[in-house]
Amino acid sequence: MSIGVLFLHGFSGGPYEVQPFADYVQKKTGWMMAIPTLSGHGEAEHLEMKGYKAQHWLMDAEIAYRRLAKQVDEIIIVGFSMGGVIAMYLANRYKVKKLVLLSAAAKYISPSQLVKDFRIMATDAMNKKLQENELFARYKFKFLNVPFSATVEFMKVVQKTSPYIKNIKCPTFIVQGLLDGIVPSQTAQILYDQIQSKEKLIYLSECGKHHICYSDDCDEWFDEVLIFIKTDNK
Repeated sequence: MSIGVLFLHGFSGGPYEVQPFADYVQKKTGWMMAIPTLSGHGEAEHLEMKGYKAQHWLMDAEIAYRRLAKQVDEIIIVGFSMGGVIAMYLANRYKVKKLVLLSAAAKYISPSQLVKDFRIMATDAMNKKLQENELFARYKFKFLNVPFSATVEFMKVVQKTSPYIKNIKCPTFIVQGLLDGIVPSQTAQILYDQIQSKEKLIYLSECGKHHICYSDDCDEWFDEVLIFIKTDNK
């Protein structure tokens, strides 16, 4: 049986968000990888999101799945943030061997964590160290280049998928950072409870923020997820 892994990045992001884990899986397995860039997305400084809608991103993912399905026997989907939501959408429509949800944005914005993050940014700004702040560096282009209309379309993706989460029955591994300022950490437990798979696992990263593939403990959960997706694979 040949295996393919479809990686789906997040809203206003690009393949770089999942690349560390994709590289790890590729190195350890040699499986075929597919990491599409959703319409209007890519590197932060090159975002062109105006005019794109939820259906464009869902269709991008479906096309990537179908293309990969022509080349392999079984598909594993790894989705980050909005990509996690789209991954669940695909799992409801197509055959998926395993599902991995990274900071899946079934709920979004954690006010308490965002307040903490912005306080740190404010302190760094006063100390003239704002340019060294990782959160500021990741989001400064997005704050300027993501139109509100695109954010509305992101919310439509979530709304379209939410009613069908309970129908997911494929084996699922959920990874969530407890310091995530975008996706409330309790979202992971909500997804775990709703998904109907008999085989489901959850990993809560004590040091993980939203970009979980860059967390200090990523080597640990990379290993755990790899064991999960390789189980029963020949």
